[in-house]
Amino acid sequence: MEILLCGFDGHMGKEVRALTKNAYRGTVLKAGVDPNASGEGECPCSKDFASAERNVDCIVDFSNHVCTKDLLAFAKDAKLPVVIATTGQTEEERAEIKAASKEIPVFFSANMSFGVALLVELAKKTAEAMPDAEIEIIEKHHDRKLDAPSGTAKMLADAIKEVRPDSYTVNGRSGHAKREQNEIGIHSLRMGNVVGEHEVIVATQTQTISLKHEAHSRAIFAEGALVAAEFLYKKPAGLYNMNDLLK
Repeated sequence: MEILLCGFDGHMGKEVRALTKNAYRGTVLKAGVDPNASGEGECPCSKDFASAERNVDCIVDFSNHVCTKDLLAFAKDAKLPVVIATTGQTEEERAEIKAASKEIPVFFSANMSFGVALLVELAKKTAEAMPDAEIEIIEKHHDRKLDAPSGTAKMLADAIKEVRPDSYTVNGRSGHAKREQNEIGIHSLRMGNVVGEHEVIVATQTQTISLKHEAHSRAIFAEGALVAAEFLYKKPAGLYNMNDLLK
């Protein structure tokens, strides 16, 4: 499968390039798109979508969420499936992703790790099984991450809300007040070079369950994106995510 990689020279772009050099899951990197491209690499890299390679099987996007509109316009025009592996999308950008999925296959997930997908399912099941428990989410990332809470923390909270529709999120804690029963607390830590840690704590007055996922290398996200590209290839138009890979 031939890939067009957006964010060619970024941190995650380099992880994808390392995997495709070894033909991970049969993928071949045919071209890239990156406005900051150095001009050096194993394949051609365009500065923008106007001159980007169209003769590929799938687009993998590890650029920046601000590129969402241009990315989707290109993908729709070229009739190409696209894996969106960026985070921090605005509500408007999320609406654009949903609209585009009516015309082309789109894979969109706040986290490309299989382990995190399992964590989401476990958190959802635990919250449902313990309806009276209090729930807190702690997420840790490197000091360069811009969005807080992380997209993964939001994804965890949204999954819990599916089985607890009356719950709501509280980002951080300050002031002088008792926590409410329906709160889902989210706490964001930014420090050093932490790749990504997410912990869901489910506690009652008599017991606590802690569910935790820790990423040791950014390579897991690149692996997940290429697996998603393989999954998306020749799929009909629609919006897909990591849950579809677990089915």
